[in-house]
Order: sequence, then C-alpha cells, then structure tokens
Amino acid sequence: MLTVEQVLATNKANVETLFGLTGKAFEGVEKLVELNLAASRALLAESASQTQTVLNAKDPQELLALQSGLLQPLSEKAASYSREIYDIAAVTSAEFGKTFEAQIAEAQKKFLDVVDSTSQNAPAGSETAVALMKSAVAAANNVLETAQKSAKQAAALAESNFKAATATVEAGKATAKKR
Repeated sequence: MLTVEQVLATNKANVETLFGLTGKAFEGVEKLVELNLAASRALLAESASQTQTVLNAKDPQELLALQSGLLQPLSEKAASYSREIYDIAAVTSAEFGKTFEAQIAEAQKKFLDVVDSTSQNAPAGSETAVALMKSAVAAANNVLETAQKSAKQAAALAESNFKAATATVEAGKATAKKR
C-alpha cells in the first residue's frame, strides 16, 4: 500500500522531471531560433551581395555565368542547414529518450515492489494468482523493452539514412567542383 509520503515524493519527482523536459525543449527551440536567425542574416547579406554582382554584369553571357555560379552554394547551404536542424532534433530527442527510459524503469521497479509486497501479504492458496500476475508483469516488461529497442533501431536507421543522403550530397559537390 502506498503511503502519503510515497505519493508526495512521486509527484515531486514527476514535477521535477516535467520541468527538466520543458527546459530541454526550450533549449532545442532556442537553438532552432538561433540557427534560423543566423541563416536569415546570412541569406540577407548574400542576397544583397549577389544583387550587386548581378547589377554590375556587363553583358548577358556574364549574367548567365553568374547565375549558374550562384545556385551551387545555395544547395550546399541548404544541406548544411538541414544537417544542423537534424543535429538539434537528434540531441533534444535523445535527452527526452533518456528521461523517459529512466522514468519507465523507475515505474517498473515500483510496480514490481508493489506486486512483491502484495504477494507476500496474499492469503494462503493464492499462489497461482500471484504467479499469474508476476508472469503478466514480466510479459508486459518484455513487450516494453522490445518496443524501446525497435524505436532505437528505427532512430538509428533514420540517422544512417540521413548520413547516407548527406554523403551523397557531399559526393555530388565534390564531383561538381572537379568539373
């Protein structure tokens, strides 16, 4: 049976966890805002510079040469921007994942403690029901662990796909520079 102190301690821990997660979420948002501000500043400065360059073109051939030269850095910057967004999201997601895993482990431990204390105080002849309850708890834990492993594998696969796409873009840039 849970005591008032245990309930209060659990609620206090949950509130602390909530504030910790909220802080991590705000850190991620702050990083995204900083990234977007820096990208906007750079884009504005480059646009002004490129406009001046285009306005100073003396003939249509020079204008065409400038136009093709302006598009390549844009794709590189877009790829870099995407990488930075992915990195911010991955770090924030990892922090949330660690917290949730710790919370789940703690909840499982507390639940198993309740099951154990209940089984010790169970009336004679209820051993089968207690064993069935423990078996159900173990099965639920296995399902949860499998789901966590699957989620981690999916995240690793997504990261590997993102890195492969980034490597392809980098290879394309290298090939374009050789030409």
